[in-house]
Amino acid sequence: MPGRRATPTWEEFARELGHNLARARAAKGISQERVAHMAGITGFTYQKYEKGESRPGQPMNPQLRTLVALSQVLDVPLVELLPPTFPDVTGGR
Repeated sequence: MPGRRATPTWEEFARELGHNLARARAAKGISQERVAHMAGITGFTYQKYEKGESRPGQPMNPQLRTLVALSQVLDVPLVELLPPTFPDVTGGR
């Protein structure tokens, strides 16, 4: 995409993951509450995930178990929920 960084920030990555969750949920035709319940998380937490947040101003960082549960509930491979480009979380080490 023009103007997009080659390596996204964690915030951008989390936002895109949230958009992917929302798209997959809409395609499945189920509510946020239903997805949350089936994945074993609260509705509020799932709503924040679709926004790419965990707390206001904090990008989401869900547990791997939660991501796997969401991919199973939404019936999409985990890799399809994840954005294609990962942020550099190693700090260039």
